[in-house]
Amino acid sequence: METEQNDKKSQLIQSLREAVSLVQMILFKEVRIHLEKMKPHNDQEENSILAGSITNEIFGTPNPEARFQTFREKNWGHIEQQLLSLHENHSVLCKHITDALRIQTLCDNQEGEDSSETLIKAKEYGYLLEDREIPLPSSFMSTSRELGKEHGLIIPPVQVSPEDDNSLVH
Repeated sequence: METEQNDKKSQLIQSLREAVSLVQMILFKEVRIHLEKMKPHNDQEENSILAGSITNEIFGTPNPEARFQTFREKNWGHIEQQLLSLHENHSVLCKHITDALRIQTLCDNQEGEDSSETLIKAKEYGYLLEDREIPLPSSFMSTSRELGKEHGLIIPPVQVSPEDDNSLVH
């Protein structure tokens, strides 16, 4: 019984983390598009690495590879400027970022980790919407799927009728 409950809890945490990752991908995509408009002289790879660094900074997941660490140090001023202007440049995404960071922190806590520093940084940089309610897991996953659909990153499952189901089987 306890093992079954732990398996369900583990599956829930994994599903929630996938939803958090979806928000990260959307943020990366939107930040990269913004950087391409703002810094058209940068090559695409540089804008992508910069967008990745910003996204990783927000979610407290810096890339440990040496070249990315060097890039982060060299470009910290620009990364920090983007963090400070995130609420202004991506205000629509801030509610999703807030929810994702809170869910990420809850998942980490369930696994014995303390990632509350990401929430503190989000508050300091101004993109954490403190008045926003912490979402229920099911509503967070649904909202993330819908957001992923809007951004063309996922195709949500559709209901298949018995007639259609029979035509799919060979």
